[in-house]
Amino acid sequence: MSDLNAAFEAAVKNSTSISERPDNATLLKLYALYKQATEGDNEAKKPSFTDMVGRAKWDAWEKLKDTSADDAKQQYIDLIESLR
Repeated sequence: MSDLNAAFEAAVKNSTSISERPDNATLLKLYALYKQATEGDNEAKKPSFTDMVGRAKWDAWEKLKDTSADDAKQQYIDLIESLR
């Protein structure tokens, strides 16, 4: 396992022990970075406009299109570190 993967796994574990709950924009960014890092570009069907939470998550992930998994992992790690 590479150092980046180990650091990413640690950051995912640490995400549950952040002292204050991040705001919704930050939570969406974490979600999107995690999805991009673990699944790659968003291939999911766009949720209907009535599914506001699903649509917000989909849009956040879609914004990361063409971001490499390694870049997404590093951004996720950096964001978790900034919240601790």
